Amino acid sequence: MMALKGNAMEQSQGGKRHLEAFGVLVGTWEMESPQFPGFRGRTVFEWMEDGSFLVQRSTVPDPVPGSTQVIGCDETDGQVIALYHDTRNVSRIYHMSLEKGAWNIWRDAPGFFQRFEGRLGRDGNTMEGTWERSVDGKKWEHDFDLMYSRVDP
Repeated sequence: MMALKGNAMEQSQGGKRHLEAFGVLVGTWEMESPQFPGFRGRTVFEWMEDGSFLVQRSTVPDPVPGSTQVIGCDETDGQVIALYHDTRNVSRIYHMSLEKGAWNIWRDAPGFFQRFEGRLGRDGNTMEGTWERSVDGKKWEHDFDLMYSRVDP
C-alpha cells in the first residue's frame, strides 16, 4: 500500500476534519415531541470507521418510523451528507451542518422539501428542534418539534 504524503494526506483526513463538530452528538439520547403525547424514542450516535462516518440509529414507537442515517463528508468541499433509510423503506439524502450549537438538516427535493434546526443546550445534554416541510421550497409549514435529552455519553 502506498503511503500518503503532504497534501494527499491532508485531503485523506478532510472528511474526518469536517465531521469533528458532530462529535457533540455521540451518545444515546431520548426523544420526545409535544405533538405526539406519550411518544418516547431513542437515538444513538456512534462513530464508524475510525471517525470517517457518524451513524445515527433511531428507535421509536409505532406509527413513527425507526431510521438509520450514515453521515459522511466529501473531502473536497466539506459538505456533510446523510444517507437516510427508515422502516417504511423510505430512502433520502440530507445535507447537514453543526455550527455554534445549531444542528441544521435540509433536503431540497422537488415536491417534498424538509428542514430541521436543533439547538444544543448550554450543558450539551439537551437539544430542542423543529422540523418544517414545503412542497415548493418557498412556503414552509411547521411539521413537528423534537426535544432530545442525553441519556448516556
